[in-house]
Amino acid sequence: MDALENIMTRRSIRNYTDQDISDEDLTRILKAGMSGPTCANTRSWTFIVVRERKTLEKMAAANGRAADALKKAKVGILVCGDMERAFKPAPDYWIIDGAIAAQNMILAAHALGIGSIWLGTYPQMERVKGQIKLFNLPESAIPHSIIAFGYPDLQASQNLPMPPPDAPQPPPGFPREKGAFEPKRIHYEKW
Repeated sequence: MDALENIMTRRSIRNYTDQDISDEDLTRILKAGMSGPTCANTRSWTFIVVRERKTLEKMAAANGRAADALKKAKVGILVCGDMERAFKPAPDYWIIDGAIAAQNMILAAHALGIGSIWLGTYPQMERVKGQIKLFNLPESAIPHSIIAFGYPDLQASQNLPMPPPDAPQPPPGFPREKGAFEPKRIHYEKW
């Protein structure tokens, strides 16, 4: 799959089969995460890879209902900022560094036929504190996000219930098709 096709066809996957992810593919995913640019090449991230079912369930509980996909995932990766390596003049760039690493891992997984979903943690401090407690993280490690990985269970995904009527709705005109191009959101040379 070429890079543009990979980007345009990626989807958030919440249901997974029982097929395990090989160590080789997991290493390829992690290498992709570490291949993205970082502020001043600080590489201000660190990762916790989880395969243990009970720990995945605890991660989901600490991150709230939106993280339920972890309960079905074969692997979860907690992306953390490493404040010991953060760019000293502007340490908050760790947030962007973590987002780039997460996106690279998601795209690498998709290229390998592995589904994933990005689960926000930072800056929701209850979620951050929950992951810090669960993993007994040092003060220098700040949870950024979690990615759930597994081979897509397409049959389960087709049988998902409709969202409740009181669920938040996207704004009018919001593109429903993934990768939809929105020319109105582009400004050239001026606002």
